[in-house]
Amino acid sequence: MGPRAPRGRMAPAARDSLWVLLLCLLLRTSELQAANALKPNILLIMADDLGIGDLGCYGNDTLSAGIPVSTVLTGMFVCGLLRTPNIDRLAEEGVKLTQHLAAAPVCTPSRSSFLTGRHSFRSGMEADDGYRVLQWNGGSGGLPANETTFARILQQQGYATGLIGKWHQGVNCESRTDHCHHPLNHGFDYFYGMPFTLVNDCRPGGSPELDAVTRARLRLYTQMAALGVLTVAVGKTCGLISVSWKVVLGAAGLVFLFFVTWYASFGFVRRWNCILMRNHDVTEQPMVLETTAGRMLHEAVSYIERNKHRPFLLFVSLLHVHIPLATTKHFLGKSQHGLYGDNVEEMDWLVGEILKAVEVNGLKNTTFTYFTSDHGGHLEARDEHGQLGGWNGIFRGGKGMGGWEGGIRVPGIFRWPGVLPAGRVMHEPTSLMDVFPTVVQLGGGDVPQDRVIDGRSLVPLLRGTAEHSAHEFLFHYCGKYLHAARWHEKDSGRLWKVHYMTPRFHPEGAGACYDRRLCPCSGDGVTQHSPPLLFDLSRDPSEARPLSPGSEPRYHVVVARVGEAVKQHRRTLSPVPPQFSLSNIIWKPWLQPCCGTFPLCACRQDGDPSET
Repeated sequence: MGPRAPRGRMAPAARDSLWVLLLCLLLRTSELQAANALKPNILLIMADDLGIGDLGCYGNDTLSAGIPVSTVLTGMFVCGLLRTPNIDRLAEEGVKLTQHLAAAPVCTPSRSSFLTGRHSFRSGMEADDGYRVLQWNGGSGGLPANETTFARILQQQGYATGLIGKWHQGVNCESRTDHCHHPLNHGFDYFYGMPFTLVNDCRPGGSPELDAVTRARLRLYTQMAALGVLTVAVGKTCGLISVSWKVVLGAAGLVFLFFVTWYASFGFVRRWNCILMRNHDVTEQPMVLETTAGRMLHEAVSYIERNKHRPFLLFVSLLHVHIPLATTKHFLGKSQHGLYGDNVEEMDWLVGEILKAVEVNGLKNTTFTYFTSDHGGHLEARDEHGQLGGWNGIFRGGKGMGGWEGGIRVPGIFRWPGVLPAGRVMHEPTSLMDVFPTVVQLGGGDVPQDRVIDGRSLVPLLRGTAEHSAHEFLFHYCGKYLHAARWHEKDSGRLWKVHYMTPRFHPEGAGACYDRRLCPCSGDGVTQHSPPLLFDLSRDPSEARPLSPGSEPRYHVVVARVGEAVKQHRRTLSPVPPQFSLSNIIWKPWLQPCCGTFPLCACRQDGDPSET
């Protein structure tokens, strides 16, 4: 037997092993710290329904595009009414994209495409012919669990992942607490905000917005049925009608049952849809609009402070500037552009406070910051005082219009000091879907290879190592219908756009569908173009002068080339379960998020963070 080490002392071999183990741990820790040091924090800020012409940094940038001076002056005047110094500064310190495009012209599908890097119809998050966005927190439709968001990939890469603000991608599938569509089931480890979206119904006494046409019809049918039963009852009482009271009472019961069936949902839209959640818990039901902006800002700043010592992804999904334009008293009447202008300027202030939190915590140079909107401004949003929606600058159309530029052209601003060149302006066509592969690459992850990804990483373009966008063709849908496609002919610099369908504006000659809340995607509300309309956006960004074989010698060549690209694109499509089907859209009481005992759902948060 060999000599033993003295009691209390470690054998040399064991001591060496311990040193090796400690060295390995130190090396592993150093590797992790080095890896984290290369991973930027990622701050994504998305406005809701913001018009690209509402920002100073976009409103005064049209002289170089060959736009008539009168149009430029008008644009400068309108933009001058709205002060957006914080977003303008972000553009000055980073890269501004002038041809950044939403993947859909309305909220739910645009946001699902943003989160997944895929056209929304690939996940069933697009309309067939009915509803175009999710209608209820208590519906069963939503972003499927098998979809991969950038948050999920970054979470796997060690990022803290937070979402503050609007979700609008569904909540539950089969029970009130399964949360199958919830942000925490899609890669976010923290959520505070609205699982739905702002609507006029969220303001006490506001005019009905959610499915207002259906609601009006149901009310009318109820009144007609009640009047019929009352008429029969009076006739029975006066001896004019020979019918038993049992029949009269049975008919009255059916009318009452019909009324209760629809009023249980539509009569309480504010209570069911206008709620705030923290993670899986409802914290305010119904929400108080006047305090919501302060709560969102407090949550965003707190999240940055809590996670400043580790890589984080924070998606701030603003409720501004969607109607009903909830604006705090500090900003009411401050702009020269009415309530909408007040709301835009408050949004800019919120963005500034979030950027200030990044800087105060010493994170400016290690944070990749992005600002955009989910689609263009809502032209049909009006009241008796005038326009409540945004201004889309020189671009034709607005929210809900699948092909016209005004519905899909959005701000695209990126900042990463020391990495991205400050003050750079890029005129390459890019998409909201490109953000998915971009942040995945920056976070050290890999883009899924088992599905079609429509987005392309913007890293080479933003850093200047690539001259052109990776997109040769982009396809613009309204619901499931392809309305337009664009071809970036990189050799010549021409940017062609082909329209296969366009909405019919009302009244004729107007720039929107003022007889409806949104322009339709199909049916009598659209015009099918055969041959298609052709525009050269590089010379006519307002889409005011359609080309013809007589005015453009290459007309047939361009239309044929885009048509071939459309055929190839359609080969990538495959059927998926529709999330906007009637069975998924309708309100189901057993799926309704609730604080308290259903249906007595009510709770309030104490205090107003904006006061601090």
